[in-house]
Amino acid sequence: MSSISYNPPNRFEAAHTTWEGPEPQVRYVAIEDHSQSILSRNTSPDLPFSWSINPYRGCFHGCAYCYARPTHEFLGMGAGTDFQSRILYKPKAGSLLKTALNRTSWQGDPILFSGNTDCYQPLEAQLKLTRACLEVCALFRNPVLLITRATGIQRDIELLQRLHKEASVQVTISIPFHDRNVCRLIEPNAPPPQMRYETIARLHEAGIPVGVNVAPLIPGLNDNQVPDILKHAHQAGAQWADTILVRLPGSVAPYFEKQLREALPDRAEAVLSRIRRARGGALNDSRFRTRMRGQGPEWESTQQLFQITRTKLGLDSRPPISPRTFRRPGAGRQVSLFQPS
Repeated sequence: MSSISYNPPNRFEAAHTTWEGPEPQVRYVAIEDHSQSILSRNTSPDLPFSWSINPYRGCFHGCAYCYARPTHEFLGMGAGTDFQSRILYKPKAGSLLKTALNRTSWQGDPILFSGNTDCYQPLEAQLKLTRACLEVCALFRNPVLLITRATGIQRDIELLQRLHKEASVQVTISIPFHDRNVCRLIEPNAPPPQMRYETIARLHEAGIPVGVNVAPLIPGLNDNQVPDILKHAHQAGAQWADTILVRLPGSVAPYFEKQLREALPDRAEAVLSRIRRARGGALNDSRFRTRMRGQGPEWESTQQLFQITRTKLGLDSRPPISPRTFRRPGAGRQVSLFQPS
């Protein structure tokens, strides 16, 4: 991917900058986010969880297709290189979560890390905000779901083992590409596929339930890689597998198309045509219940290939997760009448 700054026009901004000369090089900055809440409620019928945590906004991985890119537009920034170079972090994430779980209204529902951007992107190695939130979940024995494409999750294996023992935890590793070269072009700053397979193996060896997400599935680009991804993930120890069709909402579509044409000019038009055929002629379908899947014979063939391979490898049953382990620290503890106050 190019290191030159590029952002599609922000739909919330009246003006858009156009450079008369060469556009500037990308500068990476971390910005404090002083949000006063940390839990986000999900009301979409397409997703199997109600609550999520995002310690970071924006993502250094820079995946060209990332559906979360438009969220940066709400912050007065761009959905292109701004999204992957101007990373916001929530320094009080752990304390905000502890406050939320202490509320009497909280009943211990599973929490997803993260609904938007990767909770183990490189900044986590320094700030440890995801770890702080996981420690709170361990303290309250609150069930956790994690999805990441980063190897940094291996730093928290002992903490995840504790969560698995005392509550419930499931980790899903996102691997949309088996071809290392294509991965580097579309996910420029993310770990290569082999390192993600190794992460699955490390988690499996530690006894942590782990699966693979072949997502997003991009027709004409990675659909032929599905069997290899599932085979290698299974060999590494994955217990389940899922997939969804690529989503290109709002400003994601022009950014993805630009990056695709620059990275793979000979294949770009065929890929875009395949996506349109799977989306009824458009690059995106934002409707609930249809936005995660496609249509047409090509998509049905791809889905059939995924389902047959998944079933053959025994990757079609995710273990259950239960919120019944939740408890507040000290709840019900008896205090001695002779204990000093």
